[in-house]
Formats: sequence, structure tokens, C-alpha cells
Amino acid sequence: MEAFGPEGNAQRPLIERAIAMEDIRALGLGPPITVRRDATLQAAVETLQREHIGCVLVTDESGKLAGIFTERDLLTKVALRSLDWNEERVADYMTADPETLRPDDRIAWALKLMHVGGYRHVPLTDEAGRPVGVISVKDIVDFIVDLFPAPVLNLPPDPRRTDYSEGGSGGEG
Repeated sequence: MEAFGPEGNAQRPLIERAIAMEDIRALGLGPPITVRRDATLQAAVETLQREHIGCVLVTDESGKLAGIFTERDLLTKVALRSLDWNEERVADYMTADPETLRPDDRIAWALKLMHVGGYRHVPLTDEAGRPVGVISVKDIVDFIVDLFPAPVLNLPPDPRRTDYSEGGSGGEG
């Protein structure tokens, strides 16, 4: 926090209180992007690319959450394998039965789950197990930045170096 100057430590209780007290729904997350479990790998990857997202939630025939297919799944389970992406089903490569949260859970619970589980995305479900959203690490970072935007957004391009000359060459002619 010292990178934000002396006021950084004064901001800490605000951040801690906001994370501990605010519900996930306070983040204003949009609806989840989903694919059916019988979707092809090709369709799932195209959805990731088209929507510019890091995961899709995978649903069963009744619309309940069956799994999550992430960029990490793509890299660790699919990449460099000789597969026909138009024949392979996303259900065979997704993370089945992922841990979930509800929109009325606290942001702190999401942060803890992400930290302990090593997750970047956590599905949000309703009481019936249907997906209603996804919370990501980026969502939490954006929430924290919104608590004190000026100190963060007014940092120099490299906060460790403030000796830039005109044009950003670092004074090395």
C-alpha cells in the first residue's frame, strides 16, 4: 500500500470493510455465458473468443450447472493433443461439479475460495443449482480499484521508476 503514498494505509480499513461486508451482487456482474454439456470443444472455444471471456459455464439438460470450462482447462487438457474439436465434447474436458457461491455471499468468501482453491473464476448459482453469474479475480480487482480510483489511476506508468524523461526513454538518449 505504500506505493499509494501515506494515505494508502488509511484506505486499508475501507477495503477490508468493503470486501468483508459487501455481497457479490454489489459487483453488478452480468449474466453467465453458458454452453450445454453436449457442446463441442470447437463451440466452447469459439464462445470464449467471441465473448472475450476466460470461462464458460457448462449446463446439463435441465439448465443446472454441470461444470466450468476455463482457459486453464484448454491449456492443460486440450492443447497439444491431436483432437477433432468438432467431435470432442466440452463435458469431457471441463472441470465437473465446481465449487460455487451465491450472489448473496460476501466478496470475502469469493476471495478466500479463489485463494485457497487457486481459482480465477467461481460460478454463481441460484438455489436450484442454475448458473446466474461468474465472479472473477478481475471483478474483485476492479471493485477494489473503484474504492480509491485516483491513487491507482494516477500512478506513473512504472510506479517503481519516476525518473522518466520526455518520451519515456528513461533518459538514455
